[in-house]
Amino acid sequence: MSREGTLSGKVIIITGSSKGIGRAVALRLAKSGASVVINFSSDQAPADEVVKEIGSDRAIAVKADVSKVESIRSLVQQTIQRFERLDSVIFNAGVGIYKGLAETTEEDFDRCYAINVKGPYFLAQEAAKHLPSDGRLIFFSSSTTALSGIMPNYLLYTSAKGAVEQMTRILAKDLGRRGITVNCISPGPTATDLFFVGKTEDSVKFFTNLHPPGRIGQPDDIAGAVNFLLGPEATWVNGQNIKVNGGLVV
Repeated sequence: MSREGTLSGKVIIITGSSKGIGRAVALRLAKSGASVVINFSSDQAPADEVVKEIGSDRAIAVKADVSKVESIRSLVQQTIQRFERLDSVIFNAGVGIYKGLAETTEEDFDRCYAINVKGPYFLAQEAAKHLPSDGRLIFFSSSTTALSGIMPNYLLYTSAKGAVEQMTRILAKDLGRRGITVNCISPGPTATDLFFVGKTEDSVKFFTNLHPPGRIGQPDDIAGAVNFLLGPEATWVNGQNIKVNGGLVV
């Protein structure tokens, strides 16, 4: 894959990057010259495909369960061993559990918070040991945290994403003293395989019509915003939650 240069020499971990939004982000950053670590949790084949498309000189696939601290440490260590540096981390991995208060089990709660909150918390902790003075951390939240018409079955998921947004605010102050920026991307409905699971044609049309442009987001729409936050133009952007949803939530 050819490189455009704005991120040349940078090494970036992207969790959950073998499919969907994470995959689009990895390809976009590689196009800008970055070396990327494709993290996956179970299915290696799609991760290997991303590595092949980018080139093994600038991409590796690393299996890691980001809900476990030891696995997070291994992910960072393998990155350092391969590329001898770490410049940025993007925490895109997440799990969506959509249940109301009465239906949520303790297992649901623990799984949701382990991946969506514990994961980014401890990956930030481990990565901060290695990030340079111009390093970047980007978390992923969701536009549902600001959606006034939110449904009750989004309680667990949205509460976890709210925690991520607070981590962004506080870490921006904390790590900002070292010149490291911390920001958050909050996508709206995005056309990934996961989004379409269980949805009828009518429900997809419903979500489409909610957006002012008359379409739902594409993974490349999100990837462009991430690329901007990692580039030189975003040096003074810190502690922000950027909603990338085409105007669905404003």
